[in-house]
Amino acid sequence: MQRRRGLAALAVLLALAARGADASVHEYSGGGFAPRANSFFFHGGSEGLYASDPTSNSSASFIRHEAMQQKTGLVEAIIVEIQDRSKIGGSYLHSDAICCTPELDKEKSCKVGEVIIQPNPDNPDWPKRVQTFFSGRDEEASMVTQVVSINKTGMYYLYFMFCDPQLKGLKITGRTVWRNPQGYLPGKMAPMMTFYGFMSLAYLVLGLLWFLQFVRCWKDILQLHYHITAVIALGMCEMAFWYFEYANFNSTGNRPMAITLWAVTFTAVKKTISRLLLLVVSMGYGVVRPTLGGVTSKVGALGVVYFIASEGLELVENLGNINDFSGKTRLFLVLPVAILDATFIIWIFSSLSRTLEKLQLRRSMAKLELYRKFTNSLALSVLISIAWIGYELYFNATDPLSELWRRAWIIPAFWNVLSYVLLAIICILWSPSRNPTGFAYSEDTADEADEEGLSLVGSAVKGTGDIVNMHVFPEDKPVLLAECYVKYRFPLHSWQAYDF
Repeated sequence: MQRRRGLAALAVLLALAARGADASVHEYSGGGFAPRANSFFFHGGSEGLYASDPTSNSSASFIRHEAMQQKTGLVEAIIVEIQDRSKIGGSYLHSDAICCTPELDKEKSCKVGEVIIQPNPDNPDWPKRVQTFFSGRDEEASMVTQVVSINKTGMYYLYFMFCDPQLKGLKITGRTVWRNPQGYLPGKMAPMMTFYGFMSLAYLVLGLLWFLQFVRCWKDILQLHYHITAVIALGMCEMAFWYFEYANFNSTGNRPMAITLWAVTFTAVKKTISRLLLLVVSMGYGVVRPTLGGVTSKVGALGVVYFIASEGLELVENLGNINDFSGKTRLFLVLPVAILDATFIIWIFSSLSRTLEKLQLRRSMAKLELYRKFTNSLALSVLISIAWIGYELYFNATDPLSELWRRAWIIPAFWNVLSYVLLAIICILWSPSRNPTGFAYSEDTADEADEEGLSLVGSAVKGTGDIVNMHVFPEDKPVLLAECYVKYRFPLHSWQAYDF
């Protein structure tokens, strides 16, 4: 009976982790090897690594293999930069094999039992091969501790591979640690720490300007202003938490769950509150209507559901191992958030349409102009978002192997910038004012047309409530009575007409 083989990778240290969900440490717990061609492989991770800079004071980029335990046979750790991926296997020998065959061995092209690696005259040490052999009947073997320096910036892949079919059923346990010259942050994530620092400063500036205006006009503050203040505060906390989470990750190589959980929660709360703010503003809250009335429960329910869906997605993406989730699993997590976002967009624009219609009927020109500016800004942001989603799909479709990893940070950064710009627009349009009545809700909004007055030839009109006292000259009586009835939409019996 064939004995079950086992491989324990205790530590392989690479310059820098690339996947945020994996942190800089890739854990292996009884991972199995999958067959491919005439070989068996286990994907140990892929990271964007910067070349070591000998002129700087920063640490060097390197890979260190510490204690590695194996069983009988040969197991190889293959480290390859993505542009050299074609050098793995026998394609350059016009063969589909990955492991060396007896025929190829006779041609002195490779050694039987080893993975075929095309020699590189310019850099004979790469792709890197680290071999570990089992001794006799030993069930486990240890990989000797060693360091592999990274001298070229690129996306590096690590594979554990073997060619001996008798090793089928081999398991791997342990971890690999990846590090860059400037710290443990993955190559994809390193620019995000700087970005979050910049965004923290941007929210601080916006919050300071808003606070000064808030204090200056505190006697005339509307309820809506408190909601805007809450969103600014949440955004500031969110960016600060992410910055400190990334800074801690970069210095220690680990992502403490507590800090990450707080950052993820602030992100989910801020996303939810921001969308609710856009919705209630679109409904005319504080401008056209004093309360949300019967839709309050619906708005609250949508907010709760969105928070739960968003929190779940953020937790999986930032606390879980992204390699553990298949495309279907990710679709299951992303789809509810996408549907809820679409629901928000539809509800926001339908509410804006009704609000604009009400303001137009009431002839509230100042408020109408305010909402037109808001609608144009929101529509432009939606168009930009659609264009960016198209670019994101194109980016992911054309870069399946993350060769453009140094530009990947722009994708998530865009959504943070767009959210900030929309918030800044709301702050400008609904800035606290010492004369807020022009934008605040008032009971006599429907009678705002009276402020402009009404001039009629040969008549004098004075409206009070639903009663209009009108003096009409005899020759103008039929015409003016009809005109005033249409203008004010009053029933004829409400007029007090005086005949001469």
